[in-house]
Amino acid sequence: MNREAENLAALGSYLINSEELWAVAIKAERKNPWFAPQFVNEALDAIMHDMLTANKLNEWLSHYLLKKIDKTIGLIFAGNIPLVGFHDFLCCYVTGCKMKIKLSSKDDELFPFILNALIKIDPELKGRVEIVEKLKDFDAVIATGSGNTHRYFEFYFRNHPKILRKNRNSIAILTGEESPAQLDELADDIFMYFGFGCRNVSKIYVPVGYDFNVLFPHFSKYNWLYQHSKYMNNYDYNRTIMLLNNTPHLTNDFIMVTENPSIASPISMLHYEYWHDTAVLNSHLKQNSDRIQCTVSGNPNQWNSPSSVSFGQSQHPSLSDYADNIDTISFLNDL
Repeated sequence: MNREAENLAALGSYLINSEELWAVAIKAERKNPWFAPQFVNEALDAIMHDMLTANKLNEWLSHYLLKKIDKTIGLIFAGNIPLVGFHDFLCCYVTGCKMKIKLSSKDDELFPFILNALIKIDPELKGRVEIVEKLKDFDAVIATGSGNTHRYFEFYFRNHPKILRKNRNSIAILTGEESPAQLDELADDIFMYFGFGCRNVSKIYVPVGYDFNVLFPHFSKYNWLYQHSKYMNNYDYNRTIMLLNNTPHLTNDFIMVTENPSIASPISMLHYEYWHDTAVLNSHLKQNSDRIQCTVSGNPNQWNSPSSVSFGQSQHPSLSDYADNIDTISFLNDL
C-alpha cells in the first residue's frame, strides 16, 4: 500500500469513530435543508466503507502505475448531494497533485472538516491543497455542474486540459418479475438524496401492461418526504402543472409517475416508458449514452450500458466507477 492509501485508510477509521463529524453533519443540514440527516449519513457511510478502506483502496490503485504529478488541478465541486466531489479529491490526492478547490455554497461544511482531519494524518497535504473562491493559476481542471454552467466551463477553461461534467440521470429497467426486495432497493435508487444525484433513477422502463400498484407499496419507506417542506413544494408545483395540463399520472401523494420520453424528470416525479424488445431497448440505451449515468436492473449484464448495476447499487459506486465513465486517474497520469 502506498503512503497516500495508508493515510486514507487511517482517515476512514478516524471518521467512523468521530463524534465531531456528526455535529458537522447537523450544521450542514441546518445550512442546506436538502441535506437531510438520513442522506448525509448515507453519503458519509458510503465514503467511509466504500472508499476509505485498505482493501478497496489497494484494489483500486493496483490497476495503475502511479507517478507523482507536479501539476496544480482546479476542482469545482457541485452541491447537489453531500460530498459529491470527494472522489475527485481522492484521485488528485493519490497522484500527488496540488489542488485548488472551489466548493459549492450548498456544501461547504463537510469537506473542510474531512480535509482538516486528513491534514492531521498527513501534514504535508496542507501545502498541496487550497480552498479558493475563484480558480486561477492551475494546470488542469475537473468541474461538475449543470447544463448551463457546463457551457460557461467550456468557454472559461477552453485552453486547459479538463474533465467537465454536466447533467446526467440514471434509469431502471423492469421486467415485472422483480422480487419485493428488489423493488425495495429500487426505491433507494429513486429517492436517495431526493433524486438530485446523477446516479438517481429518474426514469423506469416497464413492460406493456405493468401494474404500478405493485410498485407503490415499496416506496412507503420514503413517505417521510411528505413532511419535508422543500421537497413537497416541488411536488405541489409539479402536481399543479400536471393537473392544469390534464397530464395522465399516478401518485401516492409524494411522487408522481407519468409516461414521458425524457430521461430526466423533475424532483418529485418519475418518468416511465414501455419496452418489449431487448435489442430495441439496447439500441436506445446506446443512442442516449451521453445522458445516462448508470442503468439499474435485475440482470446488469443484459444491457448495453457501461455502468449497469443491480437494484439498490446506484448510490454505492466503487472507487473505479468514474462519473461519465471518464477515468480520472488516467486523465491525471497523462498530464
